[in-house]
Amino acid sequence: MSQPFNTNAATPALREIDRSAGEFWVSNPWEFAIRRENLSGYERNAVFLNLGNARFANIGHLTTADNNGDGRTAIGCDITGDGRPELFVRQAGGGPLRIYRNRFPPAHYLTVSLQGSSSNRQGIGARVIAHLDKTTIRRELFPVANFLSQAPARLTLGLGQADRIRRLEIRWPSGIVQILKNVAVDRHLVIKETRATGQVTDTPTAHDSPSSSRISSQGTR
Repeated sequence: MSQPFNTNAATPALREIDRSAGEFWVSNPWEFAIRRENLSGYERNAVFLNLGNARFANIGHLTTADNNGDGRTAIGCDITGDGRPELFVRQAGGGPLRIYRNRFPPAHYLTVSLQGSSSNRQGIGARVIAHLDKTTIRRELFPVANFLSQAPARLTLGLGQADRIRRLEIRWPSGIVQILKNVAVDRHLVIKETRATGQVTDTPTAHDSPSSSRISSQGTR
């Protein structure tokens, strides 16, 4: 099942529908909410909170994100610039798109965008490793692509109470490894792949968080 961009599109039923057997046909997927039909039996979405030690709690009802609109894609993206990604849910019914604002308590974070030179332009496939005082965070840049949706090509690292990253390591697809030390947090870093020693320049933009920096650093193979 797919959802056409033409909201007036209509697809006739392939055969006679047996309504006595519970069958139904919606010729235009945009009309699911109006027709009050649902492909998932009105099963509600779930939101799981990581409690640590391999334990999770379903907090869907508490977050109000447990709607029954037949969700097909869930993508996290920080559109408010506070390091707390919002939740985008693409649906087949109940409205094509729902956006849930992240109202969890604020914590430290770092958002990273990559600009490849020897590697691909957006650094797709790069591995970013943040070494904190008590833990290590590892992320790989592979933007999620799913039902009429795609995540942005950037990473947001949740750092908890850590107010500085002791060592930030970028392993590019080209094999180049960049090391940044004593990285300040709560900002958006745009890191350019390079072998030369560069500088850090604060360059806030309208689309980034209040503190946005462009960084080039020494790279090694």
